[in-house]
Amino acid sequence: MDNPILLNYSTHEEIVAFSSTRRGGCSKGKYATFNVNAYCGDSVDDMMQNRRSLCHKLDIKADRLIMPHQVHGVECRNIDESFLELSAEQRTSALEGVDALTTQLHGVCIGVSTADCIPILFYDPENHAVAAVHAGWRGTQKKIVVRTLEFMTRQYGTDPRTLKALIGPGISMDCFEVGQEVYDAFADAQFPMDSIARRYMDSQASDMTKWHINLWEANRILLMAHGVEEENIQVVGICTYQNDDLFFSARKMGVDSGRMLTAIMIK
Repeated sequence: MDNPILLNYSTHEEIVAFSSTRRGGCSKGKYATFNVNAYCGDSVDDMMQNRRSLCHKLDIKADRLIMPHQVHGVECRNIDESFLELSAEQRTSALEGVDALTTQLHGVCIGVSTADCIPILFYDPENHAVAAVHAGWRGTQKKIVVRTLEFMTRQYGTDPRTLKALIGPGISMDCFEVGQEVYDAFADAQFPMDSIARRYMDSQASDMTKWHINLWEANRILLMAHGVEEENIQVVGICTYQNDDLFFSARKMGVDSGRMLTAIMIK
């Protein structure tokens, strides 16, 4: 059986948290070698073999690895015992259009798929709850991390002041060039643009400048503005675009390529 190479995070002894890398699987071409995303065009057989290898490494059953079909929205879904009782078809339907998962269940690994977008993990040590959030630029601009915090507060009684957050590998500000319309969308959403945006020279036109957005910082600012303590936010700081030998980058490799998984599980 293949052995997926994971980037493990030290969060708490109760928690397993990681991002997958491109290594240790059986996928081929632009999906090589470790892809577990079912919606990016990879061979179903290879993708399923990679999932089995990951579950073996985590020592969980295959149906305890939960990933949604993300759509760059703000929908959150709680994974509870009733979800685990659903058929495979019902699970697929329940996970359609979802960009954040939460759970209090032990031995259930929840995760989000990214390839330049920003994955964010939450751990609530007081209520023993976790979350995995997909925050691309659209999700960040729509403040999905805030939606997830509010969802956890309603669902579990989470107090943001005790929450632990990890902002995982994604595209860096240096590499995330955007058009004026993206800058305007963030400005309209009342983001502090002086803190998250900067103009860079356009390599194709020396007399022009292009906006770049810092998605790591945008999400960190959102978390702090909604009660998460600065010292409880870890930013991994790895750029997927600059490290496409180890992580998938859709901006560099194209959308028809693999995805990394950033996930969390209560032991």
